[in-house]
Amino acid sequence: MFIQTESTPNPATLKFLPGQTVLEIGTADFPSAEAAAKSPLASRIFATGNVTGVFFGTDFVTVTKSESVDWQHIKPAILGAIMEHYQSGAPVMEGEAKAAGGHAEHSGEDAEIVKQIKELLDTRVRPAVAQDGGDITFHGFDRGVVYLHMQGACAGCPSSTLTLKMGIENLLRHYIPEVTEVRPVAA
Repeated sequence: MFIQTESTPNPATLKFLPGQTVLEIGTADFPSAEAAAKSPLASRIFATGNVTGVFFGTDFVTVTKSESVDWQHIKPAILGAIMEHYQSGAPVMEGEAKAAGGHAEHSGEDAEIVKQIKELLDTRVRPAVAQDGGDITFHGFDRGVVYLHMQGACAGCPSSTLTLKMGIENLLRHYIPEVTEVRPVAA
């Protein structure tokens, strides 16, 4: 098994490509070792030490490290953990654990606007963000303000604010005049 790695815009996050499907659909975010209890793969990665977050996409695993350690010191252990997991035949997610579908539900008078926002996110934003090892999902819409949840490499990325304001906000405002601002939400 050959696992490729790619850097991300977030220097604390590295993208691992195992060459196999990680999740059939959706994404899964594990901001702590406790949250990883439902995933044998995420638990194995956290067990290597100095890992502060694990995120799964359809064909990648994004790992965020603590600031106190360099990638050269922990990358081999993470590669080994991913390889051991796939060789063990264990599932990525255990039992009834499900991957997140993505966007939060929204109904009411703004339902049509929210539908347009989600469509733009799905077609224009999320594919590009997935290339960087992350995901951005719709969280809410209130009086012109779009609230987005950033995961994986996007969470805590130094350039994420710029991406939100200059990229996503401009895109949404261009196509949907009712949008006045975009703000991130905490997990």
